[in-house]
Amino acid sequence: MSRFVAITAEPDFEARARQAASRLHGTFHGIVASFLPPGPDDVLRMVSGDLVEVILLGPGLSVDDSIRLASLFDLQYPEISVVLVTDSDSNIALPAMRAGIRDLLEPSADVDAIHVMLERASLAAAGRRRGLGNSVEPSTGNGRIIAVMSPKGGVGKTTVTTNLAVGLAKLAPMGVVVVDLDLQFGDVASGLMLEPDKTISDAVKGAAAGDSLVLKSYLTLHPSGIYALCAPLNPIEADQITGEQVSRLLVQLASEFKYVVVDTAPGLGEHVLATLEQATDGLWVCGMDIPSIKGLRTGFALLTELGLLPPNRHVVLNFGDRRSGLTLQDVEATIGCPVDVVLPRSHAVPYSTNKGVPLLQEASRDSVAKGLRRLVERFDPNWEQRPHKKLHRRAVVQ
Repeated sequence: MSRFVAITAEPDFEARARQAASRLHGTFHGIVASFLPPGPDDVLRMVSGDLVEVILLGPGLSVDDSIRLASLFDLQYPEISVVLVTDSDSNIALPAMRAGIRDLLEPSADVDAIHVMLERASLAAAGRRRGLGNSVEPSTGNGRIIAVMSPKGGVGKTTVTTNLAVGLAKLAPMGVVVVDLDLQFGDVASGLMLEPDKTISDAVKGAAAGDSLVLKSYLTLHPSGIYALCAPLNPIEADQITGEQVSRLLVQLASEFKYVVVDTAPGLGEHVLATLEQATDGLWVCGMDIPSIKGLRTGFALLTELGLLPPNRHVVLNFGDRRSGLTLQDVEATIGCPVDVVLPRSHAVPYSTNKGVPLLQEASRDSVAKGLRRLVERFDPNWEQRPHKKLHRRAVVQ
């Protein structure tokens, strides 16, 4: 969870910073004072030992003292991003850079500008923590790439994707990124109520393709603490993205995030196959209808022949309904493998989708939310150690 701290002599700036931080996931600590504490530990004690990601110093404070304190943070707590709030001065830039200050901000900056600065600094801090091994849950290697698949459209794949990402954020705070690879008609942005400045079209080319720090600046931060890389705003741009670029992007993200959740396009196109080549987990979503189930069986057979089935397989049966004329056993017999999670029909899902707020973000008690939480548990690092013999038989169609 992001934690923001502002030390300033100006209450008006503190109020603007607090408002900007309220749009992001985490807490804000405002300290109105005309002088700075002696060292980093004194600052951290003032915020009760909470995890701190970003510290704003100024305005109204001694610039020399701010630079000195920033240099101490850079030495003792390099994972924390320090932003200096001061009037623009070319003579300050070089000393600030040498002190490890992440960025400079004008004292007159409005709430939107402060929000952008906090988001950018938070991304840098999260990357540093993972690089230094100081994250809340240390990574033991590359992150898991979870490909969310479906043979046909309209089965709730994006709903499962966004809820899974939000749920995983509780296992790995600031360690989850969701990628919309339904490049022509992706709905991750609307499903999370986001308006991205950059999309996957920007991320696969230019500086971002070779620099993780640049790539992170292209991600959009969601209030739940996940990051999103959304589909192109113009569907025509999808034709300009190659499978090789997709593979490189996913490997790059997996080196920075614990979980990379990929919402793929229906079917088995070039971008989907490129995703499967990198995926550690394949999560298949199908509806409780014969065309969807038969399509899943055909997809499994084809991917088995191609050798592209990911090491870990998860099957979600959506729109579970006893009145459909099919049973869970019918579905499993057809696809040739167990169904791991059944999500029943629920009016809460379309309501949640139309609001742009995933069910797991609202801590819903709906039966679908309970099924989604069971799905999230399957990606808990400790899940394999739990007793779950014949776990799929716990799935019930209501």
